[in-house]
Amino acid sequence: MGFFSLLGTAAPARAVDTASIVQSAWSQDCLQYRVVGVCLWLRCTPFGCSVRSSVKVGHYIPELVVSSYQNTGNNPWRDVAFMSPSNGNARGGGVTAEGADAASSIGEEGIHNSLRFKNGDAIGHPASTVFSQFAGQWGYTCSTPARPLQPYFLSVLDTYAWREGLPEKIYPQALTPGLREVRQGLLNRWGNVYPRAGFVTQSNDYKAAAVVAQRVADLVTRNGQPHVYTPLVPRTRSSRGVWAPPPVKEGDKDTHKWQRLTPAMTQSCAVFPDRGPAASFRGHLAQQGDYAWALWRPYSCCKKRGQKLLSHTGDYP
Repeated sequence: MGFFSLLGTAAPARAVDTASIVQSAWSQDCLQYRVVGVCLWLRCTPFGCSVRSSVKVGHYIPELVVSSYQNTGNNPWRDVAFMSPSNGNARGGGVTAEGADAASSIGEEGIHNSLRFKNGDAIGHPASTVFSQFAGQWGYTCSTPARPLQPYFLSVLDTYAWREGLPEKIYPQALTPGLREVRQGLLNRWGNVYPRAGFVTQSNDYKAAAVVAQRVADLVTRNGQPHVYTPLVPRTRSSRGVWAPPPVKEGDKDTHKWQRLTPAMTQSCAVFPDRGPAASFRGHLAQQGDYAWALWRPYSCCKKRGQKLLSHTGDYP
């Protein structure tokens, strides 16, 4: 990567720690808890059978922290940065751009036609299992198979696919303009989901980082992808009263939402693009090129009150 203007390897200026990430999960806007229907169960005992009901609820759960950052080893979630050290095949990241000050002003609007490289990590949200303590104040809650602090994807271990874009750069999704794009309408286009690799052609650093985060979430929530990763694919268990989300799809809030953790942590969630085509990105840009988001995904469930689920009503979200 000799043609890239590499940034320094100092610790990120706006890093986030585990305690702050756990605290960020107490967000009613991201949770969106509500009662959506009713489940009917058949319960049988030696004395006979009866039908019992339970309330069906739905809400989002923070499953992963997805980081999109400039230099290998500089994950802005500083407590897990040791998981992605530099190695012989993944030494750093950077940006090549028109303009003399490209290296020092990574996110400035004055950089044009930039080819950027971002590392990407997906690690289990530290509040994914204790989250029910917060959500439980509204009633019954659902659970996720996501394990706190477990690495599901580390781009330093996926060096061939993440740095070369193979084999996905020859997929129809990568070769067909307009197919699988992070965009909103025709004027607000941020970038392609495929190939799911670290290189993005995008003049705005925040948009580039968001596209990389979307790529990471896309592959981690699917089985059998040509990458080195651990899938996070929860199974719908309707017989047990649990309905899990489908794989992440860009722009689809029915499969996921993003909560920005750094820079400038928020208490709200949205899908990308989370800014309009004419919006100012002041306050969104990280001068070191390091970003992190919490990935929230929707679940619905009802308390099991019998051996067999007879019927249920209501969909979520």
